[in-house]
Amino acid sequence: MMRTNSWIPTVFNDLFYNDYMPKANCTAPAINVKESDKAYTVELAAPGMKKDDFNVHINDEGNLIIKMEQKQEKKDEDKTTRYLRREFSYSKYEQTLILPDDVQKDAISAKVEHGVLTVELPKVVEEKVKVSRQIDIA
Repeated sequence: MMRTNSWIPTVFNDLFYNDYMPKANCTAPAINVKESDKAYTVELAAPGMKKDDFNVHINDEGNLIIKMEQKQEKKDEDKTTRYLRREFSYSKYEQTLILPDDVQKDAISAKVEHGVLTVELPKVVEEKVKVSRQIDIA
């Protein structure tokens, strides 16, 4: 059973769904954020991406910026008709994460492994100072 949008007449299907106007793929990568006693961990799904496709940095406001960009160009040449066909693939993604106050910003690390970007955000270790002392009675 095929369902169509009733607010768009079917006569327009040929206009919107053809080779001249391909559908845009606008899906964002999935992000997981985990917390432990010692750190936060951000995981971003990026299958097929390499280390060089990422840019992870902290901006002037102290927010974590994750940028991902991948360009691919595929050329196929048919020798019998001397026709050159090009297919471009371009993916770009940017995410800004507001970091909690307890993140140790100078110790953040990132790695790409098995199609997943993992960013480790260690927490600031606060030493608890014991305030017990002897008070002299005057």
